[in-house]
Amino acid sequence: MTAITLVRGDITEQHVDAIVNAANSSLLGGGGVDGAIHRKGGPEILAECRKLRASHYGKGLATGQAVATTAGRLNAQWVIHTVGPVWQADRDQSELLASCYRESLRVARELGATTVAFPAISTGVYGWPMDDGARIAVRTVREAADQPVAEVRFVLFDEAAYGEFERALAETP
Repeated sequence: MTAITLVRGDITEQHVDAIVNAANSSLLGGGGVDGAIHRKGGPEILAECRKLRASHYGKGLATGQAVATTAGRLNAQWVIHTVGPVWQADRDQSELLASCYRESLRVARELGATTVAFPAISTGVYGWPMDDGARIAVRTVREAADQPVAEVRFVLFDEAAYGEFERALAETP
């Protein structure tokens, strides 16, 4: 059974097999978690992202999908890039958000990663409400995580996010 842990901190400081990047569809870096991962990981990550854009992902990575690159200078072997949906009050995109977690775990299993660190996908500049994002993340990981992934670590930037994920863990069977 996969252990789920919560950490308050900086995802770029995690010592894990794979760090999940809340990327934009261009795969070429951006703000928030995406920018931090590219800055700390160094130019190797961007170089592999450019190769992906030049081959399989000419139009970018679709929302809900995931793809891996090197982790560069991060304390991980891989970065798994996934594109979360932008929250819209009038449109239910919960399945796309859940797909980000499922697809990232699928890629992690294919790589043989046993420890995976996730941010709270789509809850920053993409505007997804933290409480709902936490419920979707925890439920999806509980349903989708299995061997060889031994630990899924949610790395949360502040106390409010940590509290919502803690509540979701307690309330999700």
